[in-house]
Amino acid sequence: MEHILDLISSYVSEAFEIAGYDRSLGKVTVSNRPDLCEYQCNGAMAGAKLYHRPPLQIAEAVVDIIDGMDAFSKAEAVRPGFINLSLSPSFLSSYLQEMGQEDYFGVHRAEKPARIIIDYGGANVAKPLHVGHLRSAVIGESIKRTLRYLGNDVLGDVHLGDWGLQMGLIITEVRHRHPELPYFDEAFTGEYPKEAPFTISELEEIYPEATRKSKEDEAYKAEALDATYRLQHKQRGYYALWQHILNVSVKDLKRNYDSLNVTFDLWKKESDAQPYIPGMVDYLKKNGYAHVDQGALVVDVAEEGDTKKIPPCMILKSDGASLYNTTDLATIVMRREKWDPDEIIYVVDKRQELYFTQVFRCARKTKLVKDDTKLEFLGFGTMNGKDGKPFKTRQGGVMRLELLIRDINEEMYRKIMENHETDPDEARKTAQTVALSAIKYGDLSNQASKDYVFDVDKFTSFEGNTGPYILYTIVRIKSILRRYLAEMKLPAEAVEECSILPAAGEAEKALCLALTGFAPAVEEAGAQLAPHRICGYLYQLSNEFNRFYHETRILAEEKEEQRKSYIAELELTRKVLEQGIDLLGFSAPDKM
Repeated sequence: MEHILDLISSYVSEAFEIAGYDRSLGKVTVSNRPDLCEYQCNGAMAGAKLYHRPPLQIAEAVVDIIDGMDAFSKAEAVRPGFINLSLSPSFLSSYLQEMGQEDYFGVHRAEKPARIIIDYGGANVAKPLHVGHLRSAVIGESIKRTLRYLGNDVLGDVHLGDWGLQMGLIITEVRHRHPELPYFDEAFTGEYPKEAPFTISELEEIYPEATRKSKEDEAYKAEALDATYRLQHKQRGYYALWQHILNVSVKDLKRNYDSLNVTFDLWKKESDAQPYIPGMVDYLKKNGYAHVDQGALVVDVAEEGDTKKIPPCMILKSDGASLYNTTDLATIVMRREKWDPDEIIYVVDKRQELYFTQVFRCARKTKLVKDDTKLEFLGFGTMNGKDGKPFKTRQGGVMRLELLIRDINEEMYRKIMENHETDPDEARKTAQTVALSAIKYGDLSNQASKDYVFDVDKFTSFEGNTGPYILYTIVRIKSILRRYLAEMKLPAEAVEECSILPAAGEAEKALCLALTGFAPAVEEAGAQLAPHRICGYLYQLSNEFNRFYHETRILAEEKEEQRKSYIAELELTRKVLEQGIDLLGFSAPDKM
C-alpha cells in the first residue's frame, strides 16, 4: 500500500507531465499552512527556472489538470506559484478502509530483512539498577520493537558486566565475612552448595563496602586483584562463587526489567566474550594490525581528516590485562561467529561516543567485521531532575530504579483513587499500567541524544503530551465502543463490519488525515532510530481524536450508516494508537 503522500505526489506528477513539464516537479508535502490547505506542491517554483516561465503560469496549467482528478476536492494556484491541495473525502475514506485491512496499517516492511543485534541495558551484576539505567533499557526496547515491526530479524542483548575487578572485590569481601565457606578451601573436592551464601540485598551491600575498603586499604585491593586473577583463571571455588553471584543477580535484574516491560533475547555477559580474546589478540598481532606502545598493545585508529585527536585503541595493558575495549571487540567477534549480524546498534550514554569511535574504527580497520556490517552508536542524554542536574534522591544519592517506579505507581494510584470511585485492587493494577506509560513516554517523547528533565507532576498528568493522556484517549475510545455494542446488542466482531464513509465535517476529516500518518511515522522512527517520532505522531492523533469526540454526537447520531462509520473510525484509531504504544513498550488498560 502506497503512503498517502506518495500517492498524491504520483497524481500531481502525472499532472505536471500532462501539462508538459518534468514529473519530478510533482512532489507533494504536508501544508505548512493548514488554515489554507492540507497539502502543497512547490514544484512550479523550481519549474520556473527550468522552463523560463512564470511559476504561477506553470502552477495554473497543472491545477487545470488536477481539477479533473477524483482524489482532490480542491486544487488552486496561488502567487507566486504554490499549488494548494485538499483531498476528496471519498478518496480519503477509501484509503482508510484499505489501510484498516492491512496487517501493518500500510507500513512498508523490509523486502530483505536485516539481522540486527541491539546492545542495550548494560547492567552490572551485583549492583541494583538505578535511574541511570532507565534510558538505555527504554530506548533500546522501543527500537527493538520498531525494527521488528518493520520486518527485521532483531535480537536484544543485555550485555551484562560480570568479569572485572568488581567480581574480585565481592569475592574478597565474602571471604572476609565467611572464611569458613568451602569456596575458599583449596583442599575441598566435594560438591559446592546449590544455594548462594547471600541474598540479592546482601550482595548489593557487599559491593560498595568492598569498593570502599579497596580505596582505603592497599592490602585489601591486592587481595581483590588476586581474587580477580583466580576467578578469570577459573579456580574452582572462586568460579563456583561467581556463578552464585551471577544467578542471584540475573534473577533480580529480570524482575526489575520485567517491571519496565523490557525483555532481552540474549543474556550474554562480558565473560562470554573472554574465550574469544586470545585468538583475537593473536590475529591482530600476526596480521600487523596491533603494535606495542609503551608496553601496551594498541591499534592506531586515527584517520586523515579527523578534527580532534582520536587516541589508539588499547587491546592489552602493559601487564597483559584486558580492558573494556578488548571485551567489546571480542564481543563483536563472538556476535559475528554466532549470529553474523548485518548491523549492531549500541544504545549507550552519549558521553561514550569517543570510546565507541575507537572500538568501531578498530573493528573495521582490523576486519573483525565484514565491510558491509553497520556499527551504530546511539548515544542518549542524561535524565535530570528539576534542578537540571542528574536525577537524585531527596538525600542526594543515586535513586534505585525500582524506587522510582514505586513512587510513580503510588502517584498514579493516588490520582486514580482521587478522581474515581473504584476498587482499590483494580486501581492498583491500573495505576501500574498508567505509571509505566508515564515513565516510558516521558523518556521516549524526548529526542534520545538530548538531556531532559524528569518531571513527575508533568509526566503523570492526564493532560498534555504525556503517556497517561494517550492512554486516556484509548480508554475513552474503548468505552464508546463498548457502549455502542451494548446499546445495539451486538457481538464484539460487529465493529469490524462497519465501513468508513466520507468525512462529513472538518474535525472528522482532520482525524482521518491524521490516521494516514501512522506508516510514515513508524518508518521514520525505524530509519532514524528515533522513538520520539512515534510519540509525536501518537500525540497528534490523540489530539485530533479528542477534538472529533468533543465536536461530534457519535452514539447519538440518528443515521445508522453514519454512526457505523464513526464506529469504524474509532476502531481504526484505537488499533493504531494501541499498536503505537506497543512499539513504545507499554499497553493500555480497559478502564481508567
